[in-house]
Amino acid sequence: RKVEEENEKKYARKDIPGPLQGSGQDMVSILQLVQNLMHGEEEEETSQSYRLQNVGEQGHMALLGHSLAAYISVLDRERLRKLTTRILSDTTLWLCRLFRYENGSAYYHEDDREGLLKICRLVIHTRYEDYTLEGFNVLYTKQPVIYISSAARTGLGQALCNQLGLPLSCMCRVPCNTMFGSQHQMDVALLDRLIKDDVESGKLPLLLVANAGTPGAGHTDKLGRLKELCEQHKMWLHVEGVNLATLALGYVSSSVLAATKCDSMTLTLGSWLGLPAVPAVTLYRHEDPSLSLAAGLTSSQPVEKLRALPLWLSLQYLGHDGIVERIKHASQLSQRLLENLKNLDFIKTSVEDELSSPVVVFKFFQEYSNKDQTSHAAQASTIQHPIISNEGHIYDTFNQWLGEQLAQLVPASGVDVVELEDEGTCVRFSPLMTSAVLGTEIQDIDHLVDCLKMKIPVLTSTLQLREEFEQEVRRTVSLLYIEDLGWPGLGVVRYNYHSDEKNDDKQEKELEKINTELLKKLNELESDLTFSLGPEFGGQKNCVYIGMVTEDLDVSELVETIAATGREIEENSRLLENMTEVVRKGIQEAQLQLQKANEERLLEEGLLRQIPVVGSVLNWFSPFQASPKGRTFNLTAGSLESTESMYVSKAQGTGSTPPPTPTSSLAKQRLPGQKAFKRSLRSSDGFSETSSISHCDDLDKLDQRPPNLSPGQEQGPLEMERAEEQKEVVQAKTDTEDSHSDQSPPDCTKAEEQASPR
Repeated sequence: RKVEEENEKKYARKDIPGPLQGSGQDMVSILQLVQNLMHGEEEEETSQSYRLQNVGEQGHMALLGHSLAAYISVLDRERLRKLTTRILSDTTLWLCRLFRYENGSAYYHEDDREGLLKICRLVIHTRYEDYTLEGFNVLYTKQPVIYISSAARTGLGQALCNQLGLPLSCMCRVPCNTMFGSQHQMDVALLDRLIKDDVESGKLPLLLVANAGTPGAGHTDKLGRLKELCEQHKMWLHVEGVNLATLALGYVSSSVLAATKCDSMTLTLGSWLGLPAVPAVTLYRHEDPSLSLAAGLTSSQPVEKLRALPLWLSLQYLGHDGIVERIKHASQLSQRLLENLKNLDFIKTSVEDELSSPVVVFKFFQEYSNKDQTSHAAQASTIQHPIISNEGHIYDTFNQWLGEQLAQLVPASGVDVVELEDEGTCVRFSPLMTSAVLGTEIQDIDHLVDCLKMKIPVLTSTLQLREEFEQEVRRTVSLLYIEDLGWPGLGVVRYNYHSDEKNDDKQEKELEKINTELLKKLNELESDLTFSLGPEFGGQKNCVYIGMVTEDLDVSELVETIAATGREIEENSRLLENMTEVVRKGIQEAQLQLQKANEERLLEEGLLRQIPVVGSVLNWFSPFQASPKGRTFNLTAGSLESTESMYVSKAQGTGSTPPPTPTSSLAKQRLPGQKAFKRSLRSSDGFSETSSISHCDDLDKLDQRPPNLSPGQEQGPLEMERAEEQKEVVQAKTDTEDSHSDQSPPDCTKAEEQASPR
């Protein structure tokens, strides 16, 4: 028995995790561990600065509520019951009065979808009387149907079916308007037809989920007509959305005010008021408390009622004026941004009501004039032009980049990128969801507009030069244009490496080597462009990605520089490969020649001199004189030469001059301080000075130009050096011809040999 107890102790000690071993840790060590997990390692590993939530005094009240709830839960049962009842009744009454929802009950939950889930169970218990006894068997006779908008939150219908245990066929997605009204509102006429079709097929319409502020664009459904339709078919109407926050204001639009007549609504007060860790609230109206208890909307446990304690404390701290002030401030921020966006070109806004829209959605879009729009439509109808057919994808990519840049430059604004079904990728500003948390002010909106004004010229210039860049690359033989619609920039190019090598792996490695070196060379240039390998995931391999550009970019110079740099890298690589092959062959040839020389030496010396003792005696009586014969390899000429001349002259020959390393001839003249790939704009004074040059000077310069240089082409340093060399050669030949009559033919040949190295 003692042996078994010892084995159990050993096993238990070995199985216990490290932090739990021993007699426990002190409070300071545990708090230090929590602090390190929250801040320490993340700040060292990640260089991006992250912004914590702005926790004010109202936030501390909400956090204090969680601690008080733990202390209150240890009270005696009767005192706990009275306290929790008071907290729950007060909070429910205050919320119903604030948001104009009379005679309502409240359910507090952590997950904002949990309230809708409990409402669905309540409606099932209400419409199916035998559901409590028979369960899901009663659903076979009449299958329930839940209707949600196609603009609702992603995955909402699937989550409800999974939690309720219903098949996906019980979920019906209602399309939005396509002809009249907002494109983000539910189509009421189509919904009516869908409900009638389901009734005729033996199904039971159960519940409709409407939006007072869609998650994407913030539009509100026609709640008045939807309520009439639900009453006609005895359906439950549930409303959710960010626009429900405006019910607390003095002026409320009629479209949102109709939400007060619905059967239930979900409020997310934490993001609206900037309160951390407070629950969401679902307000509902129902007469049978037993069904509410069966659906889980109410609980008999006093501890469950303590969820309302953080809200109970925070609402008292803020008061009515504080709550209204925060919601009104968010509406003012959206109006300030909307007014500034109206004055900007190439910015298209999508708001429901310009006077009171708490959500602003905008995108970059380059509109056309009447003449351009006609030709643009004609090109789009043919679906043959690649730029026109892919225009929507390009705009989505550019707006994705714009939203990310604005969020990075002005993090306090809280802008994000959203995907809409009709508009595509847009930038969204929803201050009701972010301003209270981030502490957004009017100055942040002005800064956001200034940053947007800086980015618009970059977007327009890049969009205009994108087609020109593609045409220039396609005209260049050594470059290959890669079409990547997901890249926000000028374009993607690859240096096309041609090789006779049949090994694909070796050719792929050589292509990667050349393009990597090309990217390195381009980044070393003094320019405002950004060259990279592209996105981390989903990008093309062995390519050079060029980022956003400005209007003064010289596209032709950029393409020529890329092509010339690529050719230079390829020539250097081939020169190294050829030199390696020549050296290898030279070594093999030298070994063969040395072997032949040894065989010839054996024949000259004779067989007797090879015998160890006899050879020494014979060499002493009759020494054999043999000149050393070696081999030297000339890297310049790539030939194998003898070393006899080296032993005669006692010096090593220098050989001919090696060929120069191939370099790019596109050294464009730039003004002082001017960066690469910029168009040089000459002033009017400079033009007048150049125009005052006389005609004789032009003729002299024309005579000094090399024969192979066109009149409009500038003469670079390399061309000037070649012209000087040609003049010296011609002068040497002229001197030779003048002295030809006085000298003999051998002397003439000697004169030509002296002039040839020049």
